[in-house]
Amino acid sequence: MQPLIDNARTFGQRPEEFAKLAEGQSPQVLFITCSDSRVVPALITGARPGELFELRTAGNIVPPYASEHPTSEAATIEYAVEVLGVSDIVVCGHSHCGAVGALVRGDDLDAVPAVRDWLAHATPRPTGAAEDPAVAEGVRGHVLTQLLRLRSYPFIEKKLKERQLTLHGWYYEVHTGAVQEHRADTDTFEAL
Repeated sequence: MQPLIDNARTFGQRPEEFAKLAEGQSPQVLFITCSDSRVVPALITGARPGELFELRTAGNIVPPYASEHPTSEAATIEYAVEVLGVSDIVVCGHSHCGAVGALVRGDDLDAVPAVRDWLAHATPRPTGAAEDPAVAEGVRGHVLTQLLRLRSYPFIEKKLKERQLTLHGWYYEVHTGAVQEHRADTDTFEAL
């Protein structure tokens, strides 16, 4: 913890670098990814403060849209699209994902009921080789499921029809740093 505290102390000693951020934000991209500490969107993309609007959830799950009982995730997505006017949404899954791995293996999550109930939103359950520690196949399929889920949000469906929004599915390898993007024309994940 001490190195983090030390950096935080010196971070605010350069106010001139951050003054423009007080004027507001206008990110072009909503980046939806896992809460995993090994996934750092700004590091992966090279984004500077104000360039990415981030949504981090266990397993990069996009919950079903429900206007009568909105989730914080749906509110974040709606704010990014309707208020900030992002033009792109990236759903980025990653190798060695604990959430997707638990789903692929069918782990008993009764000891962590909040996690179990949150992961229930990942329907259909991701499939893949349970013995693969990277759970690559399961994560890639899970990313595509989340993109489909996003398409069911009414405001996203509208923006897609108006060609004001583009969705992207990414797969990040934590062990190599490589990023792949889903290509709709070939239905494969290929290097960016």
